[in-house]
Amino acid sequence: MNKNGFAVTPPMGWNSYDYYDTTVNEEQVRANADYMAARLKEFGWEYVVIDIEWYCNDAGTLRDRFQYIPFGDIEMDAYGRLQPAPDRFPSSAGGKGFGPLADYVHSLGLKFGIHIMRGIPRKAAEQHCPVLGAAETADRIADPSSICIWNPDMYGVRGTADGQAYYDSLLAMYAQWGVDFIKCDDICDSRLYREELFSGWEETRMIHRAIEKCGRPIVLSLSPGPAHIDRAWEYCRYANMWRITDDFWDDWKLLKAMFVRCEMWQDHVREGCFPDCDMLPVGKLGKGFGKGEWDSRFTKEEQKTMMTLWCMFRSPLMIGAELTLMDDWTLSLLTNRDVLALMKQTCRGTQLVRTEDYAVWKNKEEASGRVCVALFNLSDEEKLLFVGLDELGEDGLTEEDAVLYELWEKQESRTSSGRIEVQVPAHGVRVYRVIER
Repeated sequence: MNKNGFAVTPPMGWNSYDYYDTTVNEEQVRANADYMAARLKEFGWEYVVIDIEWYCNDAGTLRDRFQYIPFGDIEMDAYGRLQPAPDRFPSSAGGKGFGPLADYVHSLGLKFGIHIMRGIPRKAAEQHCPVLGAAETADRIADPSSICIWNPDMYGVRGTADGQAYYDSLLAMYAQWGVDFIKCDDICDSRLYREELFSGWEETRMIHRAIEKCGRPIVLSLSPGPAHIDRAWEYCRYANMWRITDDFWDDWKLLKAMFVRCEMWQDHVREGCFPDCDMLPVGKLGKGFGKGEWDSRFTKEEQKTMMTLWCMFRSPLMIGAELTLMDDWTLSLLTNRDVLALMKQTCRGTQLVRTEDYAVWKNKEEASGRVCVALFNLSDEEKLLFVGLDELGEDGLTEEDAVLYELWEKQESRTSSGRIEVQVPAHGVRVYRVIER
């Protein structure tokens, strides 16, 4: 099987991090999965992803001091492989791992994913744990000179045959559990090591080889960003998606900066390989971060801008909200079939122009010839934006009086003197399907 044959369009789902931080439990995961199955699945949302520290019994207990507790109370099997914390994930008791929870998610017609850190637990190295299928013990395959600057749980894994055996055993276990998606952290970029000093490049290849051996199609997502543009083809060869930004939150400055990143990465979006703009911080956020939950700080216009850019560019879509608390407006934002259609297999997004004040993107579906155009107002005040039909580079779009269908407002209009022209609110967008007559 082509490694990308199971991810031909950008993955879409929910991730626990933006609301729960390190503290999500089984009951909460099941509740969000139930919501997705009932309200989102028919629109293409399918992955339910448990983010960081699911193996920590004491995660979140010292949140005023640590996001990741140094030398915390972690669950691990005899071979140095992390296991779900049983108090938080009771169905994992008795060595079942995430198998029962994955079975439940699958029973809803959804797919199951987990976050992992690059490397092997420091606790496994300290205890000299055996490594399944290897002659060396964990302390010998661990590379203590390769660490994560912000998470204290792991050492890197040496690029040896026994190091590969560790990753092979890890992915074999995940496949047995029924994992469909892995978000691997501290591997796409490192804040501590630069270029050839970073062992994450080789560990990406090791994980890829382990996925190929495990017998299960598993999407590989690389974090954090920003990804290195000079390694674009390597990311595409060994992964399905990779973060082009550091953690993305509900801040207009971060959203505006994403236009620069998408411009840089637009030529590297292809079947099975998707530069990742990171999660969608919409709805209710932040309960697990110790400061109380909040509503997304993005305005509604900014949320439409974000959703439009992610879809025009064809980024993976991962919802950060607590789904069970989602309001009707946010649900409508995430279930607009016309906007989500920009993600189809034969679609291609292209930036036509970007200035400090505005940007224009085109999305064309090759199979049908359908062309959509988005006009983004990046300024702090309402502006008249326009683009000529002749600027779209489409031979068929030469009529001066073409019909336009706006995907958010669901209203028809017509071009004026051969161009699309519209007043766009500050930080807002208007996105049109151009209908030939």
